[in-house]
Amino acid sequence: MELALIAVLGVVVIVAVSLLAPKVKLAAPLILAVLGIGISLLPGVPSVHVASAVILSGVLPPLLYASSISLPLVDLRSNIGSISALAVVLVIASAFGTGWLLFTLFPELNLAAAIALGAVISPTDAVAATSIGKRLGLPPRLLAVLEGESLVNDASALVLLRTAIAATAGAVSAWQVLGMFAYSVVLGVGLGVAIGYLTVFVRARVPDPVLATAISFVVPFAAYLPAESIGASGVLSVVAAGLITGHLGATSFSAPARLSERLNWRTFQFLLENGVFLLMGLELKTIVEVVRHDRFDVPQAILFGLLATAVLIAIRFAVVAVMTAFSRRPRARPDPEALGAREGVVLSWSGMRGVVAVAAAQSLPETIFHREQLVLIAYTVAIVTLVVQGATLPAVIRLTGVKGTPRERQRQEFAELIDHIRLRGVERLNDPTIADAVDGVLDPAVIERVRIESARRSEYAWEQSATSRGHAPAVNEQYALVRRDVLLHERAALVAARNRGSYSSTALARAQEMLDLEEASLDHLRDGDGAGH
Repeated sequence: MELALIAVLGVVVIVAVSLLAPKVKLAAPLILAVLGIGISLLPGVPSVHVASAVILSGVLPPLLYASSISLPLVDLRSNIGSISALAVVLVIASAFGTGWLLFTLFPELNLAAAIALGAVISPTDAVAATSIGKRLGLPPRLLAVLEGESLVNDASALVLLRTAIAATAGAVSAWQVLGMFAYSVVLGVGLGVAIGYLTVFVRARVPDPVLATAISFVVPFAAYLPAESIGASGVLSVVAAGLITGHLGATSFSAPARLSERLNWRTFQFLLENGVFLLMGLELKTIVEVVRHDRFDVPQAILFGLLATAVLIAIRFAVVAVMTAFSRRPRARPDPEALGAREGVVLSWSGMRGVVAVAAAQSLPETIFHREQLVLIAYTVAIVTLVVQGATLPAVIRLTGVKGTPRERQRQEFAELIDHIRLRGVERLNDPTIADAVDGVLDPAVIERVRIESARRSEYAWEQSATSRGHAPAVNEQYALVRRDVLLHERAALVAARNRGSYSSTALARAQEMLDLEEASLDHLRDGDGAGH
């Protein structure tokens, strides 16, 4: 009963903060983390501790899967150089840089253990950065790099952590380290790709969208757990499975299955992402109490955490500077969207850490010297980067003048795309074999009706573009407004029929679903989702 009440209160807090965040112009994860810290410090509030295995094996896989299925494979391929530099090179540089710092600060700590903590605090969490970036209109390519980095850098960091922990138990050669890394990466990606293809094949043959969506909730764990059990990267396995699913789902799944999956996973992702930031704040009291219990110096650990944060930020600025300079080098075919110095500053300041850093730190072996202080250091890095960098990122974006595609241009691009797919559809209408789609003789009026509906969708998209420039609503826009008004009256009539008991529950449910789908399609076009949001 107590756990159920805590879960309900947690969801209420998350929803309330998410509604408040846009009004105060702060990212919800920042508010939730600070709120969690405040709640943990209240008298009488019990200590909160969640086992690291729950976060790393229970929360991380679905979070990564939810992000990877929505990241277009083409975005990952086109930005593979930048993502690799940030997710692999930067993680290794950060782990060794902060590891050397901690090795210097703690004489009793061996270098392998110090690098293990460096690996823990190296990966970033892009949730806060991307939520701020989308609100302020960062360029899509910059957002894609941030999202791609956060998907892959957890894998690099956890593989490096595993290797460093193995090194604390005995001598490990450089070749062994490279071998372990290659084994983990290659096998993890291969297993994830196989799981992705297999689950797409199975789900494409399940006619019920509810059942197909239920299967999707198993996919991240089906990719993660076997990979981890054979020493491969479970994180990369999940990401690979998600990317394959997102890429093939557009043509393999039915429209109801895609809509069901998208809505359910968005809700699940929203609760998990925001819940872990609230949890991260609530754990402060527990982490500090453990350090005090072991008679370690809490202020010293916090100071070392601040020093580690400064080193991480400096290393990130250095790596990003080299990366952006390399991307802007003269070449035969210049890339007009290559990240420049201003985008590099924003990217450098977007290195916030999250709950994975804290959970990974808590997974450090008990035999490591100063383990509890190291956990507090990781917590300090996570909280400071999240709150300080997250709170100041909007100012950095404004000062650098980095702007994405204007809203008007997004709507125009959407209209151009709708035109493109409409013309391909018209080609099919002009094909004589279109008659094979129906049994019997195809009525020419049907062809004309489909052609008109397709043209109206295209016209509506262009009218939305004109409306965004201040023009009055045109014919199709007026149609949508009138049709929405009529739908309200039709819905009232449906409710009245249900209250009278005039029709069966099956007929009422089908009519309700029909009205909902039509209203949702009108709202989807009108609120600008089709324009890239």
